[in-house]
Amino acid sequence: MNADSSKDDVLTIAGRDFSSRLIIGTGKYADYAENAAAAEAAGAEIVTVAVRRVNLSDPSAPMLIDYIDPKKYTFLPNTAGCFTGEDAVRTLRLAREAGGWSLVKLEVLGDEKTLYPNMPETLRSAELLVKEGFDVMVYCSDDPIMAKQLEDIGCCAIMPLAAPIGSGLGVQNPINIRMIIEQSKVPVLVDAGVGTASDAAIAMELGCDGVLMNTAIAEAKNPVLMAQAMRHAVIAGRQAYLAGRMAKRLYADPSSPLAGLI
Repeated sequence: MNADSSKDDVLTIAGRDFSSRLIIGTGKYADYAENAAAAEAAGAEIVTVAVRRVNLSDPSAPMLIDYIDPKKYTFLPNTAGCFTGEDAVRTLRLAREAGGWSLVKLEVLGDEKTLYPNMPETLRSAELLVKEGFDVMVYCSDDPIMAKQLEDIGCCAIMPLAAPIGSGLGVQNPINIRMIIEQSKVPVLVDAGVGTASDAAIAMELGCDGVLMNTAIAEAKNPVLMAQAMRHAVIAGRQAYLAGRMAKRLYADPSSPLAGLI
């Protein structure tokens, strides 16, 4: 249990409980050792694994599992780099055969320039994967209608982008993110576009159940320190959301009462 979290405030995904609401990736780091140190500093319990890019099976080269213990962390295989539903489904079938993983992250990209999700392909492949018994956490556009369709298909978590992958622009459409949160009965996690700690806090203050990030940590000048900052930001944002912020006012309201002044 994360010492910073309440025992009663857990993130539940597909029947699994997690105390950390920060998920980090395993790409773009200088090496696996730095990645492992960042995961530790972030307090993460889930790490995403790009099945097509990360070495999980070649013992002649550095292997992720030698640095990040799959017994300590939940590995979340993802379909990074897939541009068709067929490629995505095939990749996750291989992941299940190789490691027995059923909790997966689906992303089907539309083009190499924007890396925006191809939603028709995402819907089609998500439906097939759910029918095959996968627990699908799905990267999607910040469109409430699309998000609802993915939930109705049976996806176990909805993961709208905050901004384009790797952009670091932060939450660009808080209204749509909030609409998705309000309509969803499964966890909603912002995925992609976070750049710094305040972005993560904003996502959590909107009511997101968690945040997934990779580039924001991996490309920081000090990735381990940034991972620690993100940990604190996610916790603070969650606590602020649960606390309930004060109402915004057009004019000043004195902190001390004016009545009875000398």
